[in-house]
Formats: sequence, C-alpha cells, structure tokens
Amino acid sequence: MRLTTRTNLATRVLMYCAVNDGQVVRSSDIAKACNASGNHLGHVIHQLRQHGFVETLRGRAGGLQLGLRPGDISIGKVFRIFESGVPFAECFARDQNTCPLISECRLRGFIIRAVEAFYHELDMVTLDDLVAGNCGLETILKLAPERPAACSDKNSASAINA
Repeated sequence: MRLTTRTNLATRVLMYCAVNDGQVVRSSDIAKACNASGNHLGHVIHQLRQHGFVETLRGRAGGLQLGLRPGDISIGKVFRIFESGVPFAECFARDQNTCPLISECRLRGFIIRAVEAFYHELDMVTLDDLVAGNCGLETILKLAPERPAACSDKNSASAINA
C-alpha cells in the first residue's frame, strides 16, 4: 500500500500545526519545514479547512491553525478523506475496471478486509498520539526550534518503540 502525496502532506500540516498549537502559522513555513511545494500544500490546506481540521485566517497576520484539539483528530479519518478518491486496485474503480477476473476473483474480498484493518488501526490514532511528548518532532517543526530541557534523546527514542 502506498499513500498519496496529499495524505502525506495533510499529516505533515496537522503535525506542524499541533506542535505550534495556539499559534497562527504560515503555509510557507510549513512548506519549508516539510519539504513541500507551496502550491500542492495550498490544495491540501484547503481540503483540511473544508473538513474542519484547520482554520485559516486571511490578511497580513493570516495563516492557519488547528480547528480541533489534537486529541479529537483521528488519523484514520484524515487518511480516509484524502485517500477516498484513489482506488486501491483496478477492480475497486467502477468506471475504469477492465479486469476480466472480477466476477470470480476472491482476492478483492481479502483486500477489502485488509484495507479496513489498516483504517481501523489508524482510527485509534489521534494527532495528539503523534506529537505529544515527541521531542524530536517538536525540535524539527517548532517555529522557534529549541530542544526542550525536559527532552533527552532517550525520551524521543522510547516514544518510537511505543
């Protein structure tokens, strides 16, 4: 399974906003920190705003910030939104399906169950799970990067193994 660039960018935007929670951040700062195209990022931010994950503010001091608390943002829901238009395999695409095996193939049912298991696991993960206590991520994405004194390399490594 491979995620689309938009899903990847959506997760990066949300993590950036969560690390800088309570602050209005600029999309150009996110693009720079996340190695992303500003144009592509703009489309992702627009879609995140449409679903209430972020709020955008116009004007000179404009930018974006989380629209929900990090603990209320399900990563599974974000993935479903951004991956919904991309069929997993040809047989999942109603209009473009030319597979001659569709009427007898049993693989499709197994794939459906596997994809649902994938989303089920991600439904149990929140944005807060990704950022809370993640000192390394905070150092990378914080607007004013300074490794918190309470964080040590040992704390960052232990979160990975959780």
